[in-house]
Amino acid sequence: MLNILWTSFFIISFAAAFVQACFLGNPQIWTELVNHLFEAATGAFQLALNLTGMLCLWLGLLKIAEKSGLTEVFAKALRPLFKIIMPELPQNSPAVGSMVMNMAANMLGLDNAATPMGLKAMEQLQEDNRQKDKASKAQIMFIVLNASSLTILPVSVLMYRHLQGSNNAGAVFLPILLATLCSTLAGFLSVAVTQKLDIFNRKMFCWLICILAVISLTGFAFYQLEPQQRLNCSETFGNALILSCITFFLLFGAYKRLNLYETFIAGAKEGFQIAVQIIPYLVAMLAAIAVLRYSGVLDAVVWCFEKVFSLLGFDTKFVAALPTALMKPLSGNGARALMIETMQTYGADSFPSFVSAVIQGSTETTFYVIALYFGAVKISKTGHALPCALFADFIGVVAAITLSYIFY
Repeated sequence: MLNILWTSFFIISFAAAFVQACFLGNPQIWTELVNHLFEAATGAFQLALNLTGMLCLWLGLLKIAEKSGLTEVFAKALRPLFKIIMPELPQNSPAVGSMVMNMAANMLGLDNAATPMGLKAMEQLQEDNRQKDKASKAQIMFIVLNASSLTILPVSVLMYRHLQGSNNAGAVFLPILLATLCSTLAGFLSVAVTQKLDIFNRKMFCWLICILAVISLTGFAFYQLEPQQRLNCSETFGNALILSCITFFLLFGAYKRLNLYETFIAGAKEGFQIAVQIIPYLVAMLAAIAVLRYSGVLDAVVWCFEKVFSLLGFDTKFVAALPTALMKPLSGNGARALMIETMQTYGADSFPSFVSAVIQGSTETTFYVIALYFGAVKISKTGHALPCALFADFIGVVAAITLSYIFY
């Protein structure tokens, strides 16, 4: 699937550039595409280089948590849930603890902490994978849940709205929470149906109720705060949580009489090895995305959507936010730039900016996540991971647009 999409990106982009150069009189497009292609390749290496430090830090700390038995404590608490959604995963798999911490970090918007933990979980899942070049069912479920981007505290989106002069930066908080719930539920159900999991039972229902209750209560508590208080509280809570986790890991390791320094170094070395392994996959995916973005294909798709919805008699005010929706599965930085551009063009508190912010906060960079995580363990056959993740993205975008009309 990835091979077909990667090749299609280049072919479609080249065809679009050929039309612009030969029929629209814009030969400069060739130079622009080549420049952006080279920039993307360089940027992919720089991204991996910047990620190396975070990988070393968090995998070093995760090694301390693993050796001290802390991840096993987390795993025991949620092992009954993972037994339902990942039945083929061994009961004593250390991947459960890593997945729990990855998902918790994602929910709280702690991207820097979530990625290293997710990569560690993929490595641990790969140890139980019999076909090393093909994604296991557990890996597919984990990737789709990760890519569906369940977020309780969308700190970055609130911050950008505030910086762009919004009078109510936190207005998107509840729509993002509800949209991301729809996205995650759609991704989970699509994988469950595809893998024929027995999830329609009392145990699973109880787990879903408990998870939704925790998320809803947390969201409700933050929603009661004033917009500025909500923004400040989200930032403070996130940073305090990171420092608290680091301190707790170290104290628990010391209590277990670990050699903290040597254990940290052992984990950090693993982080460096992973960073080197993912460079080719990042270069391949980001180069293809750059060519697709700057060839004019996305602009043409948005124009087609606008015409179709206009002919059908729908309100088209949301169409100005579609570039963010189309870019988000491809590039997080690109989608962020388009969201900011929408705010600057229409105003931070305009409807298109509202929709763009909700989409940005409730969807994930699916292609990047899949290339990064599967590339780290050298999996080339991703199965139904990509279709299910894209379906979750689609539901997330539809929910974001619908909720924006309700809450704006």
